[in-house]
Amino acid sequence: MKKNQIILIVVTLIFTGIIYFIILYNKKEEIKETKGENTTKYVSVQVIQNQKRSLKTFSYGQISPYTELDVAFEIQGKLEKGAYDMKPGRRFKFNDLLYKINSEEMYFTLSARKAQLANLLIKVMADIELDYPNESEKWNEFLEKISPTGFLPQFPKFQSDKEKKFITAKGIYTEYLNIKSLEARMTKYLFMAPFNGFVVDIYAEPGSIINPGTRIAKIANADHMEVKLPIPLDLFEKFKEKGSVKFLNSENEAIGTGSILRVTNLVNQNTQSIDVYYSIKPFKNTTIISGQHLTAEIDNLISESMCAIPSTAVKNNQVFILKNTQFEKKSVKILGSKQDSLFVDGLNDSDTLILEYNEPNKKIKKYIGIERQ
Repeated sequence: MKKNQIILIVVTLIFTGIIYFIILYNKKEEIKETKGENTTKYVSVQVIQNQKRSLKTFSYGQISPYTELDVAFEIQGKLEKGAYDMKPGRRFKFNDLLYKINSEEMYFTLSARKAQLANLLIKVMADIELDYPNESEKWNEFLEKISPTGFLPQFPKFQSDKEKKFITAKGIYTEYLNIKSLEARMTKYLFMAPFNGFVVDIYAEPGSIINPGTRIAKIANADHMEVKLPIPLDLFEKFKEKGSVKFLNSENEAIGTGSILRVTNLVNQNTQSIDVYYSIKPFKNTTIISGQHLTAEIDNLISESMCAIPSTAVKNNQVFILKNTQFEKKSVKILGSKQDSLFVDGLNDSDTLILEYNEPNKKIKKYIGIERQ
């Protein structure tokens, strides 16, 4: 090969190599510039300013009777109706006769025992007038008050041991106590309303043969109602401190107030709340009904360090703040909510809050906050 050709080839190779390195260098610069664009990201932020706030908090519950009772008898017999046809929803008043057990047999037995007591007294009246002339009047009055249809009168008081021994020896006092026992048993044939209330459910109808302890009906107290409210653990102390709540109906109208009756000692594992039972006192001319759903409102929950932030900034009680162009995770305590905002404490004044909760991207080297107006 000629010398000139070799020189030409060498020059061509050198020139080609130079062009290649220029192109390669330019590509690296482009890649570097592209990477540089991805290492910085702008995010929406909020500069925190804590304030004292009057915060309304809500919970939701349902009205239920404070007292519910099962109607049952201690004796066996045929069930009969009382003053009402007992059906679910029927209202009644205190001391109304709700049910009774057929007591015809018991009535005749009791009447016979009273007649027997009267005969015992008649047999000894001559001796009483002779031996205890000053006491004969009270025994005559006692005898006259013994009636087959009424309760026995009070037994006369003994004025001496001799009189007591005489009456006891004749079996009069023993028979009196036996009849009083039957009278006490006679009251068990009647079920009188223990309060103003209403019928919840019916389990047996008149005409049925009832055994002792058989459930006949369930009744509820209409004068005393309560509402069970699930209270979040972090708000429980404030609800307890406040003590009272205002109740609103489904139309957001205030219908009454309530105060704490009792608190359960068990935390609901699913909701992390405690069930608190409140009384309910309706406003004048307001009707409340068992089973009615209510909203409980409590206000003036004050916190020294509270701020309102978007709910999108919080996840599992944690937020991100922007510090030195980097994300920093911080725990917060949620005190309440309003529409799309949460009231929290745990953030310091001038903290820069990231408004969208997202885990930081490792490729981003620098975050720049833009405050949302």
